[in-house]
Amino acid sequence: MDDAGGEEEASMFETSHVLGALLASSPLLARAWDRCVAATAAAGAAAPGFLHGEDGGTVYVAFSGVKAALSAADAGAAVAGGSADAFAPVGLGGDAALRLFAPLVAAEPDAAAGEPVAVQALALQRFLKLCGSPDFQMLLNQIRGKAVVFTGHSLGGAIAALAALRYLCISSSSSTWGSAPQVLCITFGSPLLGNEALSRAILRERWSGNFCHVVSQHDIVPRLLFCPLDLVPAHIIIGMQLQQCPAGLRHSSAVTVATTRMADTDQDTLRQLIQMHVGAVALEQKLAAPATPGGSPYRPFGTYVLCSPNGAACLDNPIAAVQMLYATFASRCSPGEDSPEAAHSCYGDLVLKMPQHLLLKRRLSVEDAPSSSNYDAGVSLALEASGIGAKRRQATEASTARQWLKTSKRAVRRPSLNCAHLATRLGRITPCRAQIEWYKALFDVETGYYDAFKQRRSFKKFSKANMNRIKLGQFWDGVLAMLDAGQLPHDFHRRAKWVNAARFYQLLVEPLDIADYHRNNLHRTRGSYVPNGRERRYDLFDRWWQEKGCTGAGGDTMSSTSAASASCRKRSKYAGLTQDPCFWARVEEAREQTESVRSDRDAAELAMKLKVLQEFERYSSELVASREVSVDVLAPQSSYTLWLEEWKQLKLRDEVRTMLLQF
Repeated sequence: MDDAGGEEEASMFETSHVLGALLASSPLLARAWDRCVAATAAAGAAAPGFLHGEDGGTVYVAFSGVKAALSAADAGAAVAGGSADAFAPVGLGGDAALRLFAPLVAAEPDAAAGEPVAVQALALQRFLKLCGSPDFQMLLNQIRGKAVVFTGHSLGGAIAALAALRYLCISSSSSTWGSAPQVLCITFGSPLLGNEALSRAILRERWSGNFCHVVSQHDIVPRLLFCPLDLVPAHIIIGMQLQQCPAGLRHSSAVTVATTRMADTDQDTLRQLIQMHVGAVALEQKLAAPATPGGSPYRPFGTYVLCSPNGAACLDNPIAAVQMLYATFASRCSPGEDSPEAAHSCYGDLVLKMPQHLLLKRRLSVEDAPSSSNYDAGVSLALEASGIGAKRRQATEASTARQWLKTSKRAVRRPSLNCAHLATRLGRITPCRAQIEWYKALFDVETGYYDAFKQRRSFKKFSKANMNRIKLGQFWDGVLAMLDAGQLPHDFHRRAKWVNAARFYQLLVEPLDIADYHRNNLHRTRGSYVPNGRERRYDLFDRWWQEKGCTGAGGDTMSSTSAASASCRKRSKYAGLTQDPCFWARVEEAREQTESVRSDRDAAELAMKLKVLQEFERYSSELVASREVSVDVLAPQSSYTLWLEEWKQLKLRDEVRTMLLQF
């Protein structure tokens, strides 16, 4: 399998440089940068913190990070001791942030997934202030339904990313916005915004392609937050931003302190610190257990455009982004070249030079030209475009970066390959599902397949159905184990193929699991099926189905199922499978309650049980009336038909009839 994957990898043509060239040759980056410069220049005391304007049918919204930097400097983040707080990760589960970013904070496919979604404190604080302003609310109304480019330089880029996330959250949760808007966020030299959980959430929502982070070869700001927070000289980020201040703000005491302290920082020591920790993160990605206690929580998301005077290379996955952020930073030709200030403010020159460079005739040097495949040639072009490998003194960095690019590409492609292999395995177990469908059809008319399985009717047929039930359960448990281990795409549980397959399996097989649970009297030793015996996979499949936006029962309450059923298109015939996967567990509980009522003499207990039974009668009647059940439910000898008769007889008793009239 690995050999086949290697051959397939070698036959692919690396497209990083092609995408980079396409982006560099368009006017998009230059237009976005012009807006960033204008937003920073207009960052006065009365300015809202952003500028917007339309160009060619696209609205550009540029954010300035100057006010965020000023507030941090005034609060002491520009001096020792305050920097860690300014860039500490803050969870989006707070009241204010949760209202703005609810889809991102939604539960992971597994509720025990780990860390909550978090972003840096300084950017979030500034964005929350912007969101509360009438100017920003007016902007959201004006750009609704239009193609929008959010952009920003430095801290302004982090704020722009939050604005884009807010816009995407609004559009995903509001039906009044119509189809998904065209949204792109372009940042220039932006510090990292969020943690690994944020990156996963963005991948899960399929928003990664909406973010484009432009990073120059030696800019320290996009790489600084890879360092542990207690070692991060965050005054560097603040000072870099304040250097862009309008003339009227440059002489304030906060700006003076921040820029002075930044100038006093030893540049070589700073570069070594960043190179060491970015390299450590890049190395982690090659390990089986990448957790590093005390490391930075921040990780990249979206597409990274690593640019140099030689061109640009696009990387659309976080693993490759980390590898190349390290490799490009480590490829400095000589000490002292490109001061941190120059590398952070060079984007205007880069977006002008890159298109001009594309017009020049270029070819790989003889010693760099690989002979093995077009894929290797593509990697070489990507390295050259990002500023690596152009000179012999960079041969070590080029060799390392080449290997890391190939490794990271294989690592990123692996979940997709695993998903493809799973699809093949899903096809192979289809006969198991078909055998259970045949078993169901065999007993639907008389007893229903639930009761036939519970009573082990026709032992040979029961044994075969039970074996197929176990095989299907093992397959889906294996799928979930791969999902938990990160071996499948982050949006796997939102892909219609897998959501529908999981739902069909659940509706077909969970009734058999319920039958097995009650046949073995586990409901007496463990308790009711739903809270005590239900497999984890079924809870997850319920969540997948609900997130897809489909109607479905779930396993928690009868009222949610009833409401879902009421909203369904009315059926002309009974469903092939009962749409509440826990229906038979509820029937079993109703039969037990009915039996208990016959011998109960406590009036309060009796009233409570009768109310529960009456609610189940109403719920099940609605399901039957809307034909949301399969025909096996109404079979003459099914547990549900028997319960109806038992309930009918119970209601004839005088004390029961009297109590029911009170409800």
